[in-house]
Amino acid sequence: MVVRKKQRDRKYQGTRRWGVGNIKNARGKGDQGGTGSVNRRRKHDWTYITAKARHLMKKKGFYSINRRDLKQINLIQLSAMIKEQGSTIELNDYKVLGNGTLEKPATIKAASFSKHAAEKIKSSGGEAIVIE
Repeated sequence: MVVRKKQRDRKYQGTRRWGVGNIKNARGKGDQGGTGSVNRRRKHDWTYITAKARHLMKKKGFYSINRRDLKQINLIQLSAMIKEQGSTIELNDYKVLGNGTLEKPATIKAASFSKHAAEKIKSSGGEAIVIE
């Protein structure tokens, strides 16, 4: 297939400088200021971006370097697992949430627990152990 190139703008045909003043003004990456809405992430529009158009930054907020993404599991799912596997469950990279109740006492080892989940586990006679 033939590679089609974008045709040069007819406006500046026959001129050496293409509207940038001296010919050395448009060389390299040093001359990109004042380009309007084309270069949204460049210096002139940066305060507009941070104040009004944060969606153009491709992320929201700041992320911690030590952030650890944990999967979530609730007590309803844990009670089903206790019926299948037994009273001792080990969950690496999981945070236990407090939605539901435990019918049987169980020892649950997980990366972290919510306050309500830990209270419900202890009230059912079980044990909540945090894995480091």
